[in-house]
Amino acid sequence: MEQIIATIVFVTLGYLFGKRAEKKHYSSLIEREKNLNKLPAIASRIPPFDAPYEQTLVSGSVVIANDYFKAFVAGLRNLFGGKVSTYETLLDRARREAILRMKEQAQSLGAEYVFNIKYEASNISGQYSKKLPIIEVHAYGTALKKQT
Repeated sequence: MEQIIATIVFVTLGYLFGKRAEKKHYSSLIEREKNLNKLPAIASRIPPFDAPYEQTLVSGSVVIANDYFKAFVAGLRNLFGGKVSTYETLLDRARREAILRMKEQAQSLGAEYVFNIKYEASNISGQYSKKLPIIEVHAYGTALKKQT
């Protein structure tokens, strides 16, 4: 009986605190994306040829963990099959944060473009947390700054 009560408490706390943290993170992402929207991040492998550019590798990494409520819901979804939307928001937040960190690094270098951007994602929960997914997303690209 104590285990059931503990599970209900953890799931409820996970839902409340997780929802609050996710909402706060999304607000931060939206605000920072507005500020960095002027710096294009292009997936093309061919750089612009309008002027000579200095090239610098830039990157951004983030590690994000899911909350107990979403892990619980995903576990239920795993029993019945189907789309696991709780992990989709986790990946969306991680991807957007990694891009923003990469663009912030490029902006600090005075770059005008970031091209040939790529993503890598990996599950790093392993031995630390077998129940909660912890993912790392790494975004990287080449920052271009006009030569003077």
